[in-house]
Amino acid sequence: MGVIAIEASGSSLERREQQLERLLALVPYVLLGCSTLLALLTGQQPWPERLVTVGIAALAAVWMWAMSARRTPGSVYVVGLIVLIGVLSARDPWFASFFGFTGYIHSWRYLPGIWRFVGVAATATISITAFMGGLPEPRPDAIVTYVLFIVAMVALVGVFSFLGDVTLERSTERTRMVARLEETIRENEGLHAQLLVQAREAGVTDERQRLAREIHDTLAQGFTGIVTQLQAAVRADEAGDAELRRRHVDHAARLARDGLAEARRSVQAIGPTQLESAHLPEAIATVAAEWSELTGVPVEVVTTGTAEPMHPETEVTLLRIAQEALANVAKHANATRVGLTLSYMDDVVTLDVRDDGVGFDAAGAADVAGGSPGGGFGLTSMRQRATRLGGTFEVESEPGGGTAIAAGVPAVRRKEPSA
Repeated sequence: MGVIAIEASGSSLERREQQLERLLALVPYVLLGCSTLLALLTGQQPWPERLVTVGIAALAAVWMWAMSARRTPGSVYVVGLIVLIGVLSARDPWFASFFGFTGYIHSWRYLPGIWRFVGVAATATISITAFMGGLPEPRPDAIVTYVLFIVAMVALVGVFSFLGDVTLERSTERTRMVARLEETIRENEGLHAQLLVQAREAGVTDERQRLAREIHDTLAQGFTGIVTQLQAAVRADEAGDAELRRRHVDHAARLARDGLAEARRSVQAIGPTQLESAHLPEAIATVAAEWSELTGVPVEVVTTGTAEPMHPETEVTLLRIAQEALANVAKHANATRVGLTLSYMDDVVTLDVRDDGVGFDAAGAADVAGGSPGGGFGLTSMRQRATRLGGTFEVESEPGGGTAIAAGVPAVRRKEPSA
């Protein structure tokens, strides 16, 4: 289904066509050799005449080789070939029986338009004359029979040669279609990579805006509150109210601790620490093991296919979806076991998370249908992460039947740095 399979199929077809072409190129020499051997073994001529026949056959072989080396124009070659067939057929009919077919094949191959039929007719005339032992007697029935044989032979050769031309045209068109399909797939891959880069750039912008909002809503406001509490503590100290001063200092310390926790959370949100020293399968297994240890719910993690290093954005997206899915299970599912399956395929990487928890009405959940502001944010967040990379996200659940989510993103391989 991928480019590799198409290229393998195309190259296999090309190899078979090349083998067939080489085989067809040997057929005239085989026919010439068989005719020569039969003429030597069964001929009635004295041996010096037979050796002359061998010499003429050798000349015919050289003539055909000259054409295969493109040293002779097609029309000149066919005329010379027909003359050689005529000379050899006159010396021994075996050449008309076997080598004469070369005249049919090469007349159709090397002559243009109507001249093909002229070359075939000339070859048929030579062959039939050799079969009949000479020209027909000057009787109407003999002449008509002679002409009918020639016409029938020309018609048969024309029909089969036409069918061969149609087959060749279809093969050529099929080869062109495969080449166009390969080019289209390569263009689509380039476009897909470009879209992924654009999506990543848009994601970076979104992430910066999110961090800016979080800093404004948490750290900046926290620092403002700390300054306010410390200023109030100073005023209380000047007023000699130790209890009020201590209360303001305690508030400032609490705000400082909250701000530190928010800062750490924001830093961790920039990039998962699990992916810094491990690939995606190991990172997901680590996250699942830690989650299982905290919740006491057993988790089975399975990886199928050949695990390859993916684009960092791809791996981060799938890891975040796995973390969010496990968090949802811990909050809502009341499950007794969970299963995670990470699947590597030719053009997509999928993550499936299943639990045997209480489930919910997926068809009626606003979060699944599009994520309304009033609903939970977990499924919406996972969907947005997957679709941002051009992927898919599906949820299947029913009350009492557990929940299954399936996320798939394009399999964009990580480019290794060049040496």
